[in-house]
Amino acid sequence: MRTALFFETLEDNKVRCNLCNHHCIIPSNKTGICGVRKNEGGILYTLVYEKVIAQHVDPIEKKPLFHFLPGSFSYSISTVGCNFRCDFCQNFEISQYTRLYGGIIGKPVSYKDIVKEAIEYKCQSISYTYTEPTVYFEYAYDCAKEAVKKGLKNVFVSNGYMTKEAIDYIRPYLHGINVDLKAFTEKFYNKHCKAKLQPVLDNLKYLKKVGIWVEVTTLIIPGENDDPQELRDIAT
Repeated sequence: MRTALFFETLEDNKVRCNLCNHHCIIPSNKTGICGVRKNEGGILYTLVYEKVIAQHVDPIEKKPLFHFLPGSFSYSISTVGCNFRCDFCQNFEISQYTRLYGGIIGKPVSYKDIVKEAIEYKCQSISYTYTEPTVYFEYAYDCAKEAVKKGLKNVFVSNGYMTKEAIDYIRPYLHGINVDLKAFTEKFYNKHCKAKLQPVLDNLKYLKKVGIWVEVTTLIIPGENDDPQELRDIAT
């Protein structure tokens, strides 16, 4: 395990995690909503540092990013875990692994080896994707920093629920992000994702403000988020 970033110790050995906008208050020997950040004796640890569940070379358009290094390949990685509970998740077997099966799985791969493999496969970027990169932030950060040293770009494929503190921390090494905007109502986010919409909207504006390339994706679910006016509101 590795000590996590962005937490504060509270009374009775509880901690508050400030990595994402859930701001989980976690008792000792428990994990937060993501299932991969654990409080042990008043110290928060990441359980997935250098524990890779998926590695693949993808076209950047698969992220999807259509206006960032178009036509290039991106070395894509993830760990288990997610801070959302989307009941329509396409990668639920890894994003919800800790909740469904318990424990942590993943192949040990150092951040330097990730960058080395990305270069060997002639990728122009590394994408932190498939689950939610925010929850493996410490690993993504070290990979991203090393990638920049070697001339590569870095991309998050994210739900956009990280705190501004986390954005500012990784900003020097994060070049692009695709935010999956699930819908445009608080009701949808609360019902289907167990999260809130407003922090995502705030982060979309902030990411653009600080100079990170932003593209937005919305998965259309018939009868849930396919109202024409709602889609127009998203677009505008």
